[in-house]
Amino acid sequence: MPATDLHPANDGADQTYHYALMRRAIDLIDARADAPPSLEELAGEMRMSPAHFQRVFSAWAGVSPKRFQQYLTLGHAKVLLSERFTLLDTAHEAGLSGTGRLHDLFLRWEAMSPGDYARGGAGLTIRHGWLDGPFGEMLVMVTDRGICGLAFVSETGRDAALADMVARWPRATFVEDAAAVAPHAAALGALKGEARLHLIGAPFQIKVWEALMRIPSGHVTTYGEIAGAIGNPKAVRAVGTAVGRNPVSWLIPCHRALRKSGGLGGYHWGLPVKRAMLAWEGARADARRPEDA
Repeated sequence: MPATDLHPANDGADQTYHYALMRRAIDLIDARADAPPSLEELAGEMRMSPAHFQRVFSAWAGVSPKRFQQYLTLGHAKVLLSERFTLLDTAHEAGLSGTGRLHDLFLRWEAMSPGDYARGGAGLTIRHGWLDGPFGEMLVMVTDRGICGLAFVSETGRDAALADMVARWPRATFVEDAAAVAPHAAALGALKGEARLHLIGAPFQIKVWEALMRIPSGHVTTYGEIAGAIGNPKAVRAVGTAVGRNPVSWLIPCHRALRKSGGLGGYHWGLPVKRAMLAWEGARADARRPEDA
């Protein structure tokens, strides 16, 4: 059964609060790309003291605001491709996906049968609820076998995120049930423990998602590399579509797939979230290096 894992983090509610603040700071950093704002300016915009802002920011990002700015530049994707590019046909054999054991959340997944997929979820009951996470509020959907959907709400809003996810299983029965989602809350909120995934998709999509789970945190690959890894090197456009249809964002790390040119490409839940994810992972992967405060 394929498996991967994710970074440890703090309590989910704290992470969501931190992300809401940091999202505002990121917008300011973007707006001032030609003249990056100082720590004092960022803290002032957040109505916090510089010392408190730096503590809160570092608790979320793992590094200081000054260092994090470099991970948010538009050229960061190209840097990732040149320095953190993953060859998927060798990554698994080399054990790269577990390098440093930086992650504490262990994922086990199974695919629904082709028949289940063809029936559009008929006879399947999917329960859903809302959880806090490091990139804002998350919509989490579960079956009796595990998590079957995860969406980020900060850019789309609750209604659009729920409608999008429900449309993927047009004949399933949906029930809002916080109690059913609760057992998954501890693992997803703290990114510790084990999470089980129950995925629905066409065989081609499942292959693409399996390839995505071989990209280590802090690294990236390209749509073309994924196409080659699944034995369809000319199917780059189809791979991009399958990446966008990933039902369990972040846990299956579609944000780590970039264009060959170094462009970010798309992200189903908003490019600001994708940029924040890549910067967050890159910063934490580099946090062990000496830092300029």
